[in-house]
Amino acid sequence: MQLPRPRTIALATSLLLGAMLPPTSAARAAPPDGAQASPAPRPKVLIFDVNETLLDLAPLRASVGAALGGREDLLPLWFSTMLHYSLVETSSGEHHSFGEIGAAALMMVAKVQGIDITREEARAAIVTPLRSLPPHPDVVAALKAFRAQGYRIVSLTNSSAVGVENQFRNAGLTALFDERYTVDTVRRYKPHPDTYRMVLKDLGLEPSEALMVAAHAWDLAGAAAVGLRTAFIARPGKTLYPLVRAPDYVVEDLAALVALLQPTGGDGKAP
Repeated sequence: MQLPRPRTIALATSLLLGAMLPPTSAARAAPPDGAQASPAPRPKVLIFDVNETLLDLAPLRASVGAALGGREDLLPLWFSTMLHYSLVETSSGEHHSFGEIGAAALMMVAKVQGIDITREEARAAIVTPLRSLPPHPDVVAALKAFRAQGYRIVSLTNSSAVGVENQFRNAGLTALFDERYTVDTVRRYKPHPDTYRMVLKDLGLEPSEALMVAAHAWDLAGAAAVGLRTAFIARPGKTLYPLVRAPDYVVEDLAALVALLQPTGGDGKAP
């Protein structure tokens, strides 16, 4: 069996997203002429995606490239294939760990390139490097600033609980988060609505009280579909999906988001 071409993967993923997410407006309604929209209250909780949003995937290029005969340029195809089949599993009612899906995706990409690798070789090329990714340069300072401003900070990832625990420890992020959430609990991958509702229920929040922060348009589409506010971090190579509601914030990095969410109250704390 041959792996679909990248455009086929993107189309199939879009179709899966459309089937999973309820209809949503492509843009916010504009206020009447001469009127100004009331500013939304600041969120109580910031929910962060992990891979690519906080952690830099660049170190994976070497290990994935080595497994693919030196084709480091195939890292985006491998990552999109892994995401694609996580959605396939969610839609079909199956569930394997993100690491297992990642290894299977690497084997598929390798096969298209005429390379035979075992499951153990694929896991070795992915799991250890994935758990040792460094944070992007803006991450640590921004998270400390958010905490100083009084925001509660949590993460929500498709990685396993053990995986994200190792990622945060190795990246020096553990102490900067109040809670870590993974899709293991509901056995559905983002952007399924149940993943975001799980966090809201556990924290006792209304959707409008939380801000989902991610570098993936599909992640924000899922969050917006259940009413969360959203912030897009425009990491290199990432862009917005134009058929869903625009995010509340679009910024180049987390430092810019810190500035936009700066509380104005005299006590320096978030509402």
